[in-house]
Amino acid sequence: MPLSASPHITHLLHLGITLSWGLFIRANAAEVTGSPETYGAKLDGTTNDRAALQSAIDAAHAAAGGGTVVVPAGRVLLTGSFALKSRVTPHLAPGSRILASTDPAHYRRVLVGAAHAEDITITGSGVIDGRARDFMAGETPDIFQIGPFRPRVMLLEDCRRVRLRDFTTRDGFMRTVHLAGCDGVLVRGLTILNNLKIPNCDGIDPDCSRNVTVTDCHIEAGGDCIVIKTSRQFARYGPRENIVVSNCILKTRSTALKIGTETVNDIRNVVFSNCVVRDSHRAVGFWLRDPGSIENVVVSNRVSETRIHPKIWWGGAEAIYVSAHARTPGAKIGTLRNLRFSHILARGEVGVFIQGSSECIPEDVHLNDVSVTLAKTTAIPTRHHVRTPDSLGVAEDVVIVGIHVTGARGVSLRDCTVRRAPNPPATYGATLRTLRVADFRNKGFRGADARPSN
Repeated sequence: MPLSASPHITHLLHLGITLSWGLFIRANAAEVTGSPETYGAKLDGTTNDRAALQSAIDAAHAAAGGGTVVVPAGRVLLTGSFALKSRVTPHLAPGSRILASTDPAHYRRVLVGAAHAEDITITGSGVIDGRARDFMAGETPDIFQIGPFRPRVMLLEDCRRVRLRDFTTRDGFMRTVHLAGCDGVLVRGLTILNNLKIPNCDGIDPDCSRNVTVTDCHIEAGGDCIVIKTSRQFARYGPRENIVVSNCILKTRSTALKIGTETVNDIRNVVFSNCVVRDSHRAVGFWLRDPGSIENVVVSNRVSETRIHPKIWWGGAEAIYVSAHARTPGAKIGTLRNLRFSHILARGEVGVFIQGSSECIPEDVHLNDVSVTLAKTTAIPTRHHVRTPDSLGVAEDVVIVGIHVTGARGVSLRDCTVRRAPNPPATYGATLRTLRVADFRNKGFRGADARPSN
């Protein structure tokens, strides 16, 4: 396939405009504005105001045109689980805070939930505070120990026309914004600040959802920042497609931009563009493990810095990571194809890693103007999945390669560069390695091995 974008890929690049303008038009403007105070909320941060908040939401839902429920400026609303309803907009006024209760008896499985609803909206510049550290069982220097109870911050299931705008969530205890089986979602201007030592506190999880736009967000999380997946739990909602992520700033001890590992159904037509990844364990990663396929993915205009974190965290400091292996030996697995990576500037301890298997051979993978600078910035041993016959006489049993591709088909590099910081460690080897790659094309690659062969 030529390196120039196909008409289908060109269409993907315009999806952000299409989604933003085509899916989020609300037919009926909100006609009712109310406050939980009307229903007895104390808003003092110590009284459980869940019943008053839910009553305000229910009243707005009952109005003919829906309505807005305002958490007043500077006030704190303590609550456990509450349910959003169709055509209702909770608005978090400046300085307001929704504070999660720490009593498990106040919860079902989430703090903020909705199911089978339409026109779900949350706006405002206030804060949703999950108080995650109060749910932990202990703390080590590198990670918190998970307690026996940990709900999600937000789970929206089978909802249509969802808009989440401008508010902040912090200290989330588990998946912060979990979008399960939703259609027509706009997430814009969110700030998600989770503790970097808490595992699985993902930022945004589009799970079996379609027609999703995530833009202008700042996310920091111990879990993945943005992860697109098709889980077994929500597989009934079918394949997922048309997802655009753009203009985000991301930091994580896991993967910043991720597809998988849960791939029970197909995932297709995905664009990641104009993102900055800072101080993260992986910048972008695709995992195919289940019968669904991953296809038609564009990653462009990205700047990233990656580093190794302790082994208890998931990652290997890769700028780009692609892996296709069955979850269990002999299990059925889908296909991984038609991936485009372009205009990427990456600095980190590991570069590009693309690996297929006997169960799945990634195909039509193209890298254009990908610049990688390898620099060892931590004292933590670099780890990777590449085993080589080399004996380097060092503790690590791997060789770090600038761009490594194995078990793939139809791979091309165009104007790609691998550089190294001065005095590379002994584990840094070739700038480019290809093994069992059919139809490999390379034009304009630049890079010198750390220790050239004699």
